[in-house]
Amino acid sequence: MQTPLTVIKMKIDRIELFHVAMPLIYPWRTAYGEDKEIHSVLCRMSSGSVDGWGESSPLAAPCYSPEWAGGVFATVRDWLAPSLLGQNIQTGERLQQQLQFYKGNPFAKAVLDNAWWNLHSNAADTPLHVALGAHRDKVTVGADFGIMDSIDDLLAAITQAIDRRFPRIKLKFRPGWDIEMLTAVRNHTPDHPVHIDCNSGYRLADRELFQTVDEFGLAMIEQPLQYDDVVDHAKLQRELTTPICLDESIVSLDRTSQAIELGSCRFINIKPGRVGGLTNAVAIHNMCQQAKVPCWVGGMLESAVGSAQCTALAMLDNFTYPADIFPSDRFYREDLADPPLQLTDIDGVPAVEAYSAPPEPVPARLAQLSVQHVVIS
Repeated sequence: MQTPLTVIKMKIDRIELFHVAMPLIYPWRTAYGEDKEIHSVLCRMSSGSVDGWGESSPLAAPCYSPEWAGGVFATVRDWLAPSLLGQNIQTGERLQQQLQFYKGNPFAKAVLDNAWWNLHSNAADTPLHVALGAHRDKVTVGADFGIMDSIDDLLAAITQAIDRRFPRIKLKFRPGWDIEMLTAVRNHTPDHPVHIDCNSGYRLADRELFQTVDEFGLAMIEQPLQYDDVVDHAKLQRELTTPICLDESIVSLDRTSQAIELGSCRFINIKPGRVGGLTNAVAIHNMCQQAKVPCWVGGMLESAVGSAQCTALAMLDNFTYPADIFPSDRFYREDLADPPLQLTDIDGVPAVEAYSAPPEPVPARLAQLSVQHVVIS
């Protein structure tokens, strides 16, 4: 992969890691559980006098994926970060090659990859979205809603989102919060673009349920089946008119290729943390663009550090569906980093704008929210 970023020879001198726990305003409930705070790992990577921050948010427990924040912190501290120290890393591909000896662990690798991209773009004095190859600096975003205390609460929130002209609505969908909820939403909002996110909560044996879902005219069904599957998703997609979108299943370029070849989905969600960092995220985007599979960017409720990385990625051309990128005050009373992420608009539709300079953690907030901290030099 080639980008317009100037190649700069940089020796990685120092890596500093923080495992943080960031309290949410409202619990985030999905098919895989409930989070009252978001556990994330941040990295400050240094080369000489230049620093770059990166973030990867695998959450507190290995429920969204096999990784979790405490394990990511230990993996990066003990294995991945030491393998980069003293190395001259000129490209993201070179960094990934340096880490490929270690199997899997995409969230752990993403901490370092994302930090490297910010470090390198800072050294080149180039905004991150431009460094990644983007030709725009604004993209529209959607409104997302987890499992709420009641359907009435959900309908009220959806009404507010539509009044604010969010172009699409995403609903978490799980056993006990499924067809009844979706029926109420569609009766309330029959025409607005809506999709559901199942977070791997179902199996192919639930095909009759999805045949019922197929009648609701949704934009897509996100990750209905197993978190590591592409085969059963292909079987289910052949039985449905509604497009399937893969999220948790897409963890690498190889898995993306398999999903496209099998016809497992018609959309792909790309999260930098889940795929091993921005280097891999751009490569997956490019593969999907060539295969004419539209993409959109997702997030993991990161601080402004990670949200800014997702925002930069979302500026690439094949991200055509409104992104899962949220203003800081949607989930946090005070963001860990400054400046916080805020919404702008495109012709009155909510959007996010790429940062000209990346946000950085506020030292006092970082110290307050840190669970673990280590310097590797």
